[in-house]
Amino acid sequence: MINFLDGEMDVWDQIINFFKTGQSQTSPILYWAIVIVAGLIVIVSIFSLFISIYLAIKYVKFNRRKNSIGLSGKDVARKVLDDNGLQNIKVSATGSILFGNSYSHYFHKVRLRRLTWKKDSVTSLAMAVQKSALAVMDKDGDPDMKARNKLIPLISFGPFAIIPMIIVGVILDIFILKMATNGLCTAIACGLGFAFYIFSFILSIVVYKTEVKAQKKAYEMCKQNGYATDEELELMQELFRLYNIEYINNMVMAMLELIYRILQIVLIFTSNSSSSSSSNN
Repeated sequence: MINFLDGEMDVWDQIINFFKTGQSQTSPILYWAIVIVAGLIVIVSIFSLFISIYLAIKYVKFNRRKNSIGLSGKDVARKVLDDNGLQNIKVSATGSILFGNSYSHYFHKVRLRRLTWKKDSVTSLAMAVQKSALAVMDKDGDPDMKARNKLIPLISFGPFAIIPMIIVGVILDIFILKMATNGLCTAIACGLGFAFYIFSFILSIVVYKTEVKAQKKAYEMCKQNGYATDEELELMQELFRLYNIEYINNMVMAMLELIYRILQIVLIFTSNSSSSSSSNN
């Protein structure tokens, strides 16, 4: 499960405070825009919780079911990599409970959760082959995989760029330009921060695309090489579908949070403009 913006609880607190304040302090259009976005955040959050719980149940259930090939996640990944001439790619365990299955182009490594590392289950088979498929795509020069490898640093940096850039803008306003009330640098830094975020959000679609391609490749490899029975292939597809739904849901949630924060900034600047006009009058 992917979260593009930290501080989700902070968003909830701000939504509650906004409703306590009421419509009187802002324009009707802005007010209802915030109300609609807040409502969508609530709906998506509930759906996200349901998907996460359902995925966890399926993950554990399939992890208790032995696979027909009789190999652990570690052994399956090693076999797929060796069969495709990728002896240089290591297979390691990760201590993450909720996340951890991944492939790293930079560290030449396939990482598997400890929950599937030594288990000879359907879940371990699905995760090991899918992450190994990413390494095979990397070796074969898949264009989407190449783009992903180049963009991963930007995707990782983007969501966390907003707060540092705003802090820099505030410092420049107060200590350099001596214009704290104007907030020009803060506004510019905030805009750049959001631009970085939107850019990283768009690039994350590339990551999703490669994950889906790796899932299809994993399915084909399991079918062609006899790694899984027809029933196990159906279970693998079910697991992959849930992962894809969760990924898309998290992207939607992240975008809604971004829109909500933008509306907050508009509200702040609108309030400041109204205060300035009242003072002048």
